[in-house]
Amino acid sequence: MIKVTPKVKNILVPTVSIIAGFLVGALIMLAWSYNPIEAYSSMFSSALGNMNGIGETIREATPLIFIAVGFAIASKAGFFNIGLPGQAQAGWLTSIWIVLAFPKLPGYILLPFAIISGAIAGAIVAGIAGYLRAQFGTNEVITTIMLNYIVLYVCQYLMQQVMPASLRIGTDTTKTISPNGSLKIGWLSTMFGDSRINGGIFLALIGLVLYWYFMKKTTAGFEIKAVGLNPFASRYAGMSSKKNIIISMLISGAFAGLGGVAQGLGTYQNYFTQTSSVDIGWDGLSVALLGGGTAWGILIAAILFSVLKIGGLGMQTIAGIPYEIVSIVIAAIIFFIAINYVIGKIFKTKTNKSKYHIPTRKEKGPNNGVDGPGKKVIEGSTN
Repeated sequence: MIKVTPKVKNILVPTVSIIAGFLVGALIMLAWSYNPIEAYSSMFSSALGNMNGIGETIREATPLIFIAVGFAIASKAGFFNIGLPGQAQAGWLTSIWIVLAFPKLPGYILLPFAIISGAIAGAIVAGIAGYLRAQFGTNEVITTIMLNYIVLYVCQYLMQQVMPASLRIGTDTTKTISPNGSLKIGWLSTMFGDSRINGGIFLALIGLVLYWYFMKKTTAGFEIKAVGLNPFASRYAGMSSKKNIIISMLISGAFAGLGGVAQGLGTYQNYFTQTSSVDIGWDGLSVALLGGGTAWGILIAAILFSVLKIGGLGMQTIAGIPYEIVSIVIAAIIFFIAINYVIGKIFKTKTNKSKYHIPTRKEKGPNNGVDGPGKKVIEGSTN
């Protein structure tokens, strides 16, 4: 085993997982007579080799950051929120609907209104699972999975049957939103080669800072972590586990909803019928796991996943390698992250012995002041 400090170990374990995932992908390419060096070169050159690719990579990372933060908050509270796709979809549809319904509102009112509405929609969906867990002890994994399907079909019904026809092109697609309700920024898109990068990235970075501050510097964040670590001890200390369960799920869902808002108001500028749960929900979950639930880790992991997603298209067009290989690499990375306990066994954590006083063999310790202050009883003598 390799001896490392705890901080270094936290970096090395996901790094080894990523490298192992890429190696698995390379072996599969070799098995099918593809050149992995050419494949990965085309991947990184497509994602990072020009301004358009960089812009698209950042754009792809934006919703993943939001959703990863949402998952991380629930995880800190001890819950496995896998309803992220449904929460993101609820935020997506809600934000688009708001902008289409009030096209004449000034942008400084309409855009914040749509963003906040999307976050609330995601929070409501997650809050249902949180309430059921807090009040009845219902397993949140089951409820959030079921809510994904409920939201999927409710959104389809709302768009096709409830949304006014004047807001839709047909039964499957809404109209494009007006510029005053869009996250698209002209100069930013031009700077990055006319890519679809948008102002959502600034909101995502602000969200990361707020997440760090909330978990590290606030009483509510401390209580959420305490409940996640030991709900019985936290209850004994006077913390309400039910309250913190619901709060953590509401915040988690709000961030996931913002991921959907970034997709709607930023990337696509409309909403269209989804035939399955939105992919950003599952990818954001993977980003959170890879990033270890930390703000910096989430940012780096989101960029990595975006490079894989955007660069995978380059692998297909430049190197002629099927896009499914990218999915295999991502799945392999997630697999190695899932078994990080095994990978962690490679590294042994160092202990800083200088912080602790280790008694000598003959030292018996203090004698409770019987012989005066500062006296210690030593085997065979007193000092």
